[in-house]
Amino acid sequence: MRRLLSTAAIIAIGLTPLAAKPAAAQGYQIDCAILLCLAGGWPPSVPCARARAEFIRRITPWPVEPPLQIWRCPMRAEFEAPNPVERLYRLAGFNPGPAVSLPRERETLQLAQAVGRAADIDVTDPAFNFIRSIDVFQVTARQREGRDDCNRYASVRRGTYDQDGQFRWQNSSISALPPAFRGAERYGQNCPDIWVRAVFVDWEDFEGTYGFEQVNY
Repeated sequence: MRRLLSTAAIIAIGLTPLAAKPAAAQGYQIDCAILLCLAGGWPPSVPCARARAEFIRRITPWPVEPPLQIWRCPMRAEFEAPNPVERLYRLAGFNPGPAVSLPRERETLQLAQAVGRAADIDVTDPAFNFIRSIDVFQVTARQREGRDDCNRYASVRRGTYDQDGQFRWQNSSISALPPAFRGAERYGQNCPDIWVRAVFVDWEDFEGTYGFEQVNY
């Protein structure tokens, strides 16, 4: 299974034609679809459109969730077909085929954990770097001229994925925000009025193409 996305070139080449076929929305694992569609650069298709919508919904307050919950995609699932890429396609629902059969004890573990678990396979291979490229920023920033001074307040929380695919929050700062973030460009410069409250997510697909979304609220 370690070779699962070291064959990601196959995903990038093969995802679009497979996804172009209508997929049964019922029963496919949304996080497996997010994983595939993110790797392939969100190719146009019904399942990828749904996967991207869920990816963004999760960062839309409240609460802010990990946009990819890789622990919900049971990549150790048992299939008749041995090919790892085909397994992931079937999990995501891009092809009709045999039903997924989860090992009983792992299924119990999956259902018991809503967030915060790592992937159930080894994702330390560089082929999975697109997972670790995902950054989530939850930002509140205010700045305005006071009677005697410039009043500033900023709260930035950053969510990242570690080597095992586990999502973690940490405190961050305005200076860590990506250039694509909008609303805090002049924070700390003189004292223009600034008020921004937003969640921002960015990522790179398997080929390194950059993408982002910002949700202001």
